[in-house]
Amino acid sequence: MRILVIGREGQLARSLAQAAGERSALSVVCAGHQQADLTQRASLQAALQRHAPDLVINAAAYTAVDNAEVETELAMAANALGPGHLAELCATSHVPLIHVSTDYVFDGTLDRPYREDDTPAPIGSYGASKLEGERKVAAALARHVILRTAWVHSPWGKNFVKTMLSLGATREEVSVVADQHGCPTYAPHLAQVCLDIAVKVASEGDASPLWGTYHCAGSGETTWWGFAAEIFRLAEQRGLRPVRVKPITTAEFPTRTRRPANSRLDCSKLANNFGLRLPAWDVGAEACVEAIMAAQQAG
Repeated sequence: MRILVIGREGQLARSLAQAAGERSALSVVCAGHQQADLTQRASLQAALQRHAPDLVINAAAYTAVDNAEVETELAMAANALGPGHLAELCATSHVPLIHVSTDYVFDGTLDRPYREDDTPAPIGSYGASKLEGERKVAAALARHVILRTAWVHSPWGKNFVKTMLSLGATREEVSVVADQHGCPTYAPHLAQVCLDIAVKVASEGDASPLWGTYHCAGSGETTWWGFAAEIFRLAEQRGLRPVRVKPITTAEFPTRTRRPANSRLDCSKLANNFGLRLPAWDVGAEACVEAIMAAQQAG
């Protein structure tokens, strides 16, 4: 089975490439910005023609949440127009698409984890661009799976775990927001589920009940403060000196973009339809800390 991944250097794309190496039945090609530019329809068309995939996974996106407030056109081009063009091209080629989206399509005001049928209401330009991308994908292509995920981290790129470990190397205390709740997601765990879904849907027809939108995040929940405390606990076990984690409010850590206070995602639909569930978020955190610190020691 041939899978074309749009994206190459991002956390999920790198995780997909690694996971594919463990599956001999899959041939995965990751096409970076130079080979498949989401903002250029012709570039996407050329990539599909060149690789003739059986399925496409869109793991690329504009993810600079705060910058999206000033680079709105660029965010919309990469997160909405590009996925729309990609879905149209997949429809023409009769190829299914797995498109990765975000918890930021919600405003975070519910007092329970969000389900797929809850009404989206993004509170920032990033979330708005991702929601528009979802809508364009769904409108252009029947054979689609949209995966909303949250709080993604990995041994690669910029993410919360790497930031905390970097701060902990020079500080005795770190202040972290404690009133935002969510489901940390380890990118390699997400990648495995993406590939499992790809195998299951590759031969499904347009009318299959498997198509649609799903929530796909680490099992369980925590806060950014709880996430940080676990990161430093794990790091201390591996030789890093103790770091105190001071809980603060969102108001004490202002950013250009408002973050949802509740980013928890209910992933029951994924479990019911595909029989898939990501490991607990703290299992992913331990794997991530272990990989990052091992790489630092080796380097």
